[in-house]
Amino acid sequence: MVETYGDDAYLLRPVGRVASPLTDAASAPRQGDEGAPDAWLVFDAHVAPALRDLRAGVELLVLTWLDRARRDVLAVRPRGDESRPETGVFSTRSPHRPNPIGLHRVRVLAVDGLRVRVADLEALDGTPVLDVKPVLGAADER
Repeated sequence: MVETYGDDAYLLRPVGRVASPLTDAASAPRQGDEGAPDAWLVFDAHVAPALRDLRAGVELLVLTWLDRARRDVLAVRPRGDESRPETGVFSTRSPHRPNPIGLHRVRVLAVDGLRVRVADLEALDGTPVLDVKPVLGAADER
């Protein structure tokens, strides 16, 4: 996917996709720790070496491209609650934003070749995975 902003263009190449029973945003939890079912991160073969040190129990930050989100939304009522004041999207976790990049903290349950089973992922089935990074511990553990 190529995105442009003014004269700048950036190429983002997904490294995989989410495989999840979640198929509809309306029925998905708003955050992964609010009842998300286990899901799989299914990676492309060309990134196989990047997966070699992943193990069950590890916490990861998964960056996704929220491909079904709106890009023209700049302010929302948090959690869709009409009683809350309108808030700029940069102060919320709304999926609707100028660059719909999802950030998900997950726990690895299993690794099976190019597939990584995770807990606490609220992304919809088919969502592109852009990158994966470890959750860092204390400075003296890095």
